[in-house]
Amino acid sequence: MQRSYRRTVAACYSVNVTMSVIGNLPPLLFLTFHEMYGISYSLLGTLVLINFFTQLTVDLIFSFFSHKFNIPLTVRLTPVIAIVGLLLTAAAPVLFPNAVYLGLVLGTVVSCAASGLCEVLISPVIAAIPAENPDHEMSKLHSVYAWGVVGMVVVSTAFLLLVGSEHWQWLTLLMTLVPIMAAILFAGAPIPPMQTPEKTSGAVKFLKDKTVWLCILAIFLGGAAECTMAQWASGYLEQALGLPKVLGDLLGVALFAVALGFGRSLFSKIGKYPSRAILLGAFGATACYLIAALSPFAIVGLLGCAFTGFCVSMMWPGSLLVASDRFPTGGVLIFALMAAGGDMGASVGPQLVGMITDFAILNPAVSNFASTLGLAPEQLGMRMGILIGTLFPLCAIFVYAHFRKQDKKKLKENQS
Repeated sequence: MQRSYRRTVAACYSVNVTMSVIGNLPPLLFLTFHEMYGISYSLLGTLVLINFFTQLTVDLIFSFFSHKFNIPLTVRLTPVIAIVGLLLTAAAPVLFPNAVYLGLVLGTVVSCAASGLCEVLISPVIAAIPAENPDHEMSKLHSVYAWGVVGMVVVSTAFLLLVGSEHWQWLTLLMTLVPIMAAILFAGAPIPPMQTPEKTSGAVKFLKDKTVWLCILAIFLGGAAECTMAQWASGYLEQALGLPKVLGDLLGVALFAVALGFGRSLFSKIGKYPSRAILLGAFGATACYLIAALSPFAIVGLLGCAFTGFCVSMMWPGSLLVASDRFPTGGVLIFALMAAGGDMGASVGPQLVGMITDFAILNPAVSNFASTLGLAPEQLGMRMGILIGTLFPLCAIFVYAHFRKQDKKKLKENQS
């Protein structure tokens, strides 16, 4: 890593931590929002959908019109937009006392616009910085996101335990310190040059390649497998397994994030073949989802949720590495398209869990079936949602196996 870019790398890391706050703080407050403002689980799931739909919109804009933007300026503005979004979220009960959900939606849209810019721009910034092992540097960047989740969960849990969940707005304000630090770092950091299509038709032509779509499908499934468990682990452990909220947050979300960060950090140290890592991860994640959904024992379900983090750790960044290896001149465009695919998957999975949970609560037949199992409708609904989530890593096995087969063939040709 060149010395002149160390501040740039630190700024990128800070923005990725900001992204972990934007993506994971609201789910920790889902039950608080439900209890304080009467917001249904479907609407809470819709917040996640809005989150990733906003990011998806940003992804698509940059997929086709990245050449229209001043990339260095946009990179520097990303944490500033995040600050505005978090401030709007914290002020939702004040600005919209009779429609708090509307205020949460507004804050979510602005915050997630920044998160979308982070996905589109920060990875190509790291990729454009000269390094001995670019794959390891990319894995480090994504491991920072996971460790950011760990820190955010610990701080949030301690705050809510000591101060009280009714003061959640102050916690949100506290979290703005992270993007403030990122904005200060970016203010004096050099931004490396990055490739963008010269015109929109260049992006359209790029989309005609079938391999591009296969890469997008790969990260779609990886994003769904990761974010479904990440977004609902806390609520699932509290409602379906009956764990207290503090334990649900610390042992669910935090352990998931620790496992996620450990997997990415491990690859950044010793990893060699991204396609192999994601394939093995898909097998492991499928097993973990089944264990979490079907186990009658809380501790086993907890371990299933937590270890899912390790298994899915490379499915998102590994898919990026697979794509960048196949399209080395893709620049901002390939990262934007991959971010769009990942965000689409990350929106579908969590929303599905919320819909299934509400369906179980409102459907008399499901409620009766839940009672025969000794479960509340909410508990059965969340178990059903997690079980359906198994489809994402299961389908990913077939896509990742195709990439692994290609890479093994390429490796043999190079050796011969």
